[in-house]
Amino acid sequence: MTRISIPRRRLIQGAAAAIALPSFAALAQAPARQFRIGNQKGYLTLLKGRGTLEKRLAPLGVSVKWTEFTAGPVQLEALNVGSIDFGDVGEAPPIFAQAAGAPLAYVGATVQRPQSEAVLVPKGSAIKSVTDLKGKKIALNKGSNVHYFIVKLFEKHGLPYSDLNLVYLPPADARAAFEKGSVDAWVIWDPFLAAAEKTLDARVLADATGVVGNRAYYFSSLDYVAKNADVLAIAIEELNKIDVWGAANKGELAGELATLWGLPKPVAELSVNRSAYGTTPITKAILGEQQKIADTFFELKLIPKKINVLEAAGAGVA
Repeated sequence: MTRISIPRRRLIQGAAAAIALPSFAALAQAPARQFRIGNQKGYLTLLKGRGTLEKRLAPLGVSVKWTEFTAGPVQLEALNVGSIDFGDVGEAPPIFAQAAGAPLAYVGATVQRPQSEAVLVPKGSAIKSVTDLKGKKIALNKGSNVHYFIVKLFEKHGLPYSDLNLVYLPPADARAAFEKGSVDAWVIWDPFLAAAEKTLDARVLADATGVVGNRAYYFSSLDYVAKNADVLAIAIEELNKIDVWGAANKGELAGELATLWGLPKPVAELSVNRSAYGTTPITKAILGEQQKIADTFFELKLIPKKINVLEAAGAGVA
């Protein structure tokens, strides 16, 4: 039998290649990162339409998936079951979500927008001041940002919580009750606020200026933040770009939002013109505002336990 001699160097190279091949194959099959966004009809929808987020994330190997929701609490529920990685919400829903044990992380916030929520009364109402609201029927969405607002508004005017006669109704039902005269006042946010002013001739008794801040928040999960801080930072940057554009192009912004909301353009214009613009990463100072809301809700027994909002801060929060 003839022996075939293979140089030792070639044997070593062949063995090394055989060892290396599976790792290359594994690398090729490794799943690309995904960014699953839950959006309401608002700025995130505008961001989706522009496609700029996808362009910025593509070089990082990140694909973007969008799912539309009707409200913030539903988005947070989707986050809790692992269906989305990012969404937008008002002040109150994240507090309830954290109290319920959701793996929530705050990752961005708008600037304060106190003029975007207010107490409305009918145009001909005899109610002329906040103190006149004592004992009157006030409609609002229970456990919402405006629930916190009315509590602090009464507090500012020296009225105890016991003087509040609250009627808990979601926005559509509250509008109907307000229109029929079943309630004396309605505490609500834009664009429902602007719609009532324009179509029901409602009068603003007091907005949140000097009472509460009224921010919107962008959230993710603690696990996603730990692994994808770069993705989230880009998302907040792109949202702020829309804010900067909107502040300089309010007419165009109002037109886009009117179409999204299915409302007349004058309603969107009223909302847009009194809004404030800017989106920033989360800071401890901003979360301190959320802590005050959480403490108030605990005192009112709206949440079952006291929570530490800082536990929902992602890594690197200043």
